[in-house]
Amino acid sequence: MARYMARAENLARILDINETFTRNSRGESDWLPILKLHCDEDRYFERYRNVESGSVVRFYVLDESNSNSIRASVRAARENARSIRHLISLETWTQLNVFYNWLQSLNSRSLRLAELSRMCVEIKERCQLHFGISNSTLYRDQVWWFYRLGALIELADQTTRIVDIKYHSLLPTVDSVGTPIDVAQWNALLRYVAAYHGYRRVYPCKMTPTTVAGFILFDPSFPRSVRHCVSRLAVTLERLLAEKELTSVEIPAAALEELDALVSAQPEDVIASGLHEYLDDVQRKLGELASAIADTFFMARYKSV
Repeated sequence: MARYMARAENLARILDINETFTRNSRGESDWLPILKLHCDEDRYFERYRNVESGSVVRFYVLDESNSNSIRASVRAARENARSIRHLISLETWTQLNVFYNWLQSLNSRSLRLAELSRMCVEIKERCQLHFGISNSTLYRDQVWWFYRLGALIELADQTTRIVDIKYHSLLPTVDSVGTPIDVAQWNALLRYVAAYHGYRRVYPCKMTPTTVAGFILFDPSFPRSVRHCVSRLAVTLERLLAEKELTSVEIPAAALEELDALVSAQPEDVIASGLHEYLDDVQRKLGELASAIADTFFMARYKSV
């Protein structure tokens, strides 16, 4: 449930970023990088002929045949919530149900580019409300710890994708690393990941690609940074495995250790060697950790039958 909600919020951020300041050489919004970032090219071209703003926005907001769309993600979160209504608070269920019904009311007119930013803000705020309600009402037992694991894994993954959508067009190859980058766009990127004020507390005057990317990815005090999420993942797993029913359970150490090594890198080294390639590595390792958690806690009983 938490992963689906975090995915919906961050996809709304990516769509908003793309329309606002990701432009090609002709000054037009380029929507193909979004498809590539989510590995959705094949699925998209099964339904749409051309990569156009209206089609891509529909594909990622309302198209329920796309399992990555916002509507499909919130529907999946709602179905997960329905199956565990006896374990979650009434407030959590009610807000999620209202959010789902609002998404169902959206239509083609809601997807006009002139309305896109406002719609994305609405989606982000409704997702944030969900997390706020869940944080303040869910009982702190195994339900909560698994909820936190899902939210942290998805948040770390989506943070890498938001940063990558900046580099995907501007720095597509390692050879391009180090070329001049528009500071105004990095400023906008900070605002879209809710990092601007935190960044300015650390760097009151400085604004470079290395400091911006370094803050978003590696600052341990920024709650959306990959380093912060991975460190909290380790703490959450440790707390979960302290439950008396789970003291004999072991998570494969390699998955978390490799992630920890990646997020311990220095921003300057990552930028020099290729940020896009680094973010791909982080995404793969997050996927491996998620698979290890699923295999350990949810698939073991089937394997033993």
